[in-house]
Amino acid sequence: MAVLQERLQYKMGTIMKQAELEHLLKSMSLEEKINQMLQVTGDFYLGKTVITGPMRENGFTEESVAQAGSVIGLAGADVVKKVQKEYMEKQPHHIPLLFMLDVINGYKTVFPIPLGQGAAFEPEMSKSCAKAAAKEAAVSGLHITFAPMVDLVRDARWGRVMESTGEDTYLNCCFSKAMVEGFQGSDLKEPYRVAACIKHFAGYGAPDAGRDYNTVELSEHTLREFYLPAYQAGIEAGSALVMTSFNTIDGVPATGNKWLMRDILRKEMGFDGVLISDWAAMEEIIYHGYCEDRLDAAKRSIEAGVDIDMMTGIYSERLQELIENGKVEERLIDEAAMRILELKNKLGLFENPYKDADEEKSREIILCREHRELARECARKSFVLLKNEGALPVQKEQKIAFIGPYTDNREILGAWSFIGKSEDAVSIKDAAMEVLDQSRTTYCQGCPVLDDTVKLEGFAAGNEAEGKSNNTANPEDEEQKQAEMLNTAIKAAKEADVVIMPLGEHRLQSGEACSRAEIVIPEVQMDLFRKICQVQPNVVVVLFNGRPLDIREISQKAKAVLEVWMPGTEGGHAIMDVLTGEYNPSGKLTMSFPYSVGQVPVHYNEYSTGRPHVPGKDKDRFRSKYLDIPNAPLYPFGYGLSYTDFEVSKTELDHREMQPEDTVRASVSIRNTGNIAGTQVLQLYIRDVKASVVRPVKELKGFQKVHLQPGEEKTVTFEIREEMLRFYSENKVFESEAGEFEVYIGVDSSVEECDRFYLKK
Repeated sequence: MAVLQERLQYKMGTIMKQAELEHLLKSMSLEEKINQMLQVTGDFYLGKTVITGPMRENGFTEESVAQAGSVIGLAGADVVKKVQKEYMEKQPHHIPLLFMLDVINGYKTVFPIPLGQGAAFEPEMSKSCAKAAAKEAAVSGLHITFAPMVDLVRDARWGRVMESTGEDTYLNCCFSKAMVEGFQGSDLKEPYRVAACIKHFAGYGAPDAGRDYNTVELSEHTLREFYLPAYQAGIEAGSALVMTSFNTIDGVPATGNKWLMRDILRKEMGFDGVLISDWAAMEEIIYHGYCEDRLDAAKRSIEAGVDIDMMTGIYSERLQELIENGKVEERLIDEAAMRILELKNKLGLFENPYKDADEEKSREIILCREHRELARECARKSFVLLKNEGALPVQKEQKIAFIGPYTDNREILGAWSFIGKSEDAVSIKDAAMEVLDQSRTTYCQGCPVLDDTVKLEGFAAGNEAEGKSNNTANPEDEEQKQAEMLNTAIKAAKEADVVIMPLGEHRLQSGEACSRAEIVIPEVQMDLFRKICQVQPNVVVVLFNGRPLDIREISQKAKAVLEVWMPGTEGGHAIMDVLTGEYNPSGKLTMSFPYSVGQVPVHYNEYSTGRPHVPGKDKDRFRSKYLDIPNAPLYPFGYGLSYTDFEVSKTELDHREMQPEDTVRASVSIRNTGNIAGTQVLQLYIRDVKASVVRPVKELKGFQKVHLQPGEEKTVTFEIREEMLRFYSENKVFESEAGEFEVYIGVDSSVEECDRFYLKK
């Protein structure tokens, strides 16, 4: 007990030396080391999960749970401190627990979903959001967040695109680095820091047919050039953990893939932190048909270098047997256990097992004014104005009718916001009542988010009826209620000068296990939209969603469309800031919106083909094109409008021949030709015209946000260096090749005018 009491005393600035960790490891029994590699849910420690026969069959025993090295899903300073104290009193060497949770886009103060944060084209903003989320999580007792998710995403059918920052490799790298730094800072022992976990390694964002947990089929070239760099960026930023993915790579499940985890992740990428499996991923490699049984799964996983088994009990059940039979070397267990001990040491847990857990600080910090203001700023920067025919911004003297199921709806946090509460969020109605003349404003739900035919799955927290008409007792009463809602909405629309329609997906229609074949707004809402458009031509749609949707009909009929994603706690305030013109939107799409689902996966940086489609020559039959839809998406990557207009000059280069040690400077002039101040995101794209392997038609290589007053003009310059021209060549290395390059600078990926330079070698 003396050792425990000593460790429960906070010793600022001290840390165990490596020799002390090695001595600790040597003093631990094999069973104790293996159990450090087990992660269980917090319910085991709260008495909610009882170890019965089925639990024992799955490898969980009272002994293994009592010595498990980490816990998932438990938060709250008082609870964490209680569990930590009770655990350490029983743990043979009084080693502290690690507490982990998915803090994806905020803890209690919820920021826009990552796909929305990407649209701000401001990684430093996301770094600030991650820092704030870490602060709230840390005072609540957490040590590790399972974020950021840096999977490259190109298929909007996959529900988890909401957790990524989009379809572009370069942009994802920028956000991967920023978010890791935001969570971790420069030292994990610092107050209010949590360890980051890059996920999901690797290629999880490319499931066949957009169906979650499905097979991934990527060539090594595509994997290395487009999918791996964002993981690498997070690792170079110092991410303390990496999580394995559920999918296969080259036919081998990631969690048992020795080539992927040891050769690429550890050796090539230099990752020396903790590798944790995703939930039950270790057992799932049996179901893939890769392993015969749990014994085989344990062997494959430890040989691949997986340090922590999340919630299967396979390691605690089978590793000792494998070692005793000589099928696995004990040094592999020592390596894994040491990495876990080192992480606990980096977090300062041997000196202060509670770290930042503090009930009083929790009350001060969580949902504080500073964090709410940051959430509001981040949200409005994330919004993308997709269309505007003069309907926005609204004038406060207009008669405004808000009609739609998201008008007075606080369920705007996103599917992964486990800790955030809807009652803490600000709805559109909440915010509108603060700034508009209520004598000239009406609010109508119009219809439910979903009708009763739609099945919800995912993390519904036992409330799958949420957002539906929820009629189980009397269908006739419900039908009459919806008819009255519709009639009220139509009457309000007729009397208004402008109708603002907050529409979109239910929050549980995107996220994990939420793949959709038809990526459209629910039909009950589309029926409302059509009926309102019949009586009121001046309709503005505010779009809530966790993925790109097919919004052709809305785009055709609405006067304006504002994409607000799932905007988080301060969503209502941010939306009203933009609708009223208090804030001029500047967001840009980081994932293309398809013309129809038949195009997906669709992305701007595709390869040219031997028979590329030429726009305007649709009768040229033998080209790579559809017969019934265009090749181009409805809205491309990088697209987004403003309330003002900008004029961008042609791209000019300071010289057109480049040696590897040189820098080419590409410049444009940009002028605000409108009547109000605005911000534009200038985007640099480069195309390698001829190379040893086919190259994309263009690739994002840089971006700058420029704020201009009315009539103001600035020259913006990008520097192009040789390393920006490297790619995974036919030599199986990243290198540049001599030849011609095209340089584009514009306001989205559809920019066509370019200048050229030659790289000499």
